[in-house]
Order: sequence, then structure tokens, then C-alpha cells
Amino acid sequence: MKYRHPGFTLIELMIVIVIVAILASIAYPSYTAYVERGKRSDGQSALLDLSNRMDHYFSENRSYIGATLAQLGVKETSPEGYYNLSISNLSGNTYTASAEPLSAQSSDNCGTLTLNQLGQRGFTGASVTLAECW
Repeated sequence: MKYRHPGFTLIELMIVIVIVAILASIAYPSYTAYVERGKRSDGQSALLDLSNRMDHYFSENRSYIGATLAQLGVKETSPEGYYNLSISNLSGNTYTASAEPLSAQSSDNCGTLTLNQLGQRGFTGASVTLAECW
């Protein structure tokens, strides 16, 4: 009678590796989308803070003209550093604040996030909806 050594055969090991690879190929895209969504909140909160500061500037000066990030006490990058902030279309009663994704976030489908004086939100990405980006 031969004694059989307990253990795995090469076929069993290869089957397990294939199953793990299939699960990883399904899970990884979901994980990266989740991470991008989490980083996107950095740009969203930075834009909302900038909008509040712009409204405060308007209440003191009765115009948005002349407002700069430095005057508002806002850095050019979002708090976590995933977005570059800017103000454009400045006039007496209008502005558009933008958050452009940087390096790690640049692959985000939403692209540049925007917010104007009316609170209208926007984005420059393709094949996504406003609800997905905001």
C-alpha cells in the first residue's frame, strides 16, 4: 500500500490562479472608479468653498471684478492636491470657477468641474452625466 502525500497538484493550483485572475479583472475597474469618485470630492468641496468666498467678496465689493484666488485666501490647488483651481469669466455679476484634474486624477471621465455664480454645476468630460460627476 502506497502512502499518498497530501498537497495540491499543479492543475489545482493553476485553476485557483485563473479564478483569482478573473475576480481581480472584475474588481480592479470598480476599485479605480471608486478611488476616482473619492478624489473627485476634493475638487467639488474646493469649488464650493471658492464659491462661498466669491459670494462674500461680492457682498463686500458689489462686483466680482478684481477677485483673485490670492485675495480670497484660496490656494491654486485643492486641499488634497488633485485639482488646480481657477476663476474665469469675471464680470460685475458673473464668474465661473473651475477645478482641473491634476496627475493622478487626470484620467477621471468627468474632466474639469465647473461652478458659476448661480450654483450651476458642470463638467467637460464625455460619456458621463452631471449626476455622476456631482
